[in-house]
Amino acid sequence: MKIQKLTIENRPKVYALLQRAFPGSDYEAGLVQKLHEHGKPVHEWVCIHVNKVIAYIAFTNAYHGNDTCGLHLAPMAVAPDFQKQGVGAELLRFALRQEAIKSQTLFVLGEPGYYKRFGFEPCSAPICSFDKNNAHFLSMRNTVDTRFTVGYEPEFTPAAAPPSPQGKKRRTR
Repeated sequence: MKIQKLTIENRPKVYALLQRAFPGSDYEAGLVQKLHEHGKPVHEWVCIHVNKVIAYIAFTNAYHGNDTCGLHLAPMAVAPDFQKQGVGAELLRFALRQEAIKSQTLFVLGEPGYYKRFGFEPCSAPICSFDKNNAHFLSMRNTVDTRFTVGYEPEFTPAAAPPSPQGKKRRTR
C-alpha cells in the first residue's frame, strides 16, 4: 500500500472510487470532478494498492467572507472492500502530517466519534451551513470565537433541481 499525491492520470480512478464508496450518490464524484475542472486549489492524496486507488482524501479552502480561514476535509473515501481495516485512518494521519495541512485550521463535517480520534473537536464557531446545530461539524487548531457561517468553494453547493415545466395544466377526465 502506497500513499501519494493525486496525479491527473489517477483522477478517473478517484471518481470511480467515490461512486463505489458513496453508492446511490453522484454528489461526491461530481464535486471532485468540478473542483478539478474549475482549477480550484485542492490538497489531495490517494492510497494505492496493486495499482488500484483504494482511498482518497481532499482538503479545500474554507472561507470567512472572501478570506481563507482554513481548510475543509472533504471528501474522504475508502473502497468498500478495504473499509474497517485502518486504511482511512492511515491516510488521514498521513495527510495531517503534510506541510500544506499540519499548521492549518481544519474543518470537517462528519462522524464525531471517528474524527475525534485524530484531534478534531466539536465546533460552535464558525457555523456550518450544511449542519443544523453544528452537531457533526468539527475543527482542529480553530481559534475562532466569532460567529459567522464558514464558506465553501461554490462547487460544494448541490445543483439546483431542474425547473418544473411551465404551461397549462390539463385536467384529467
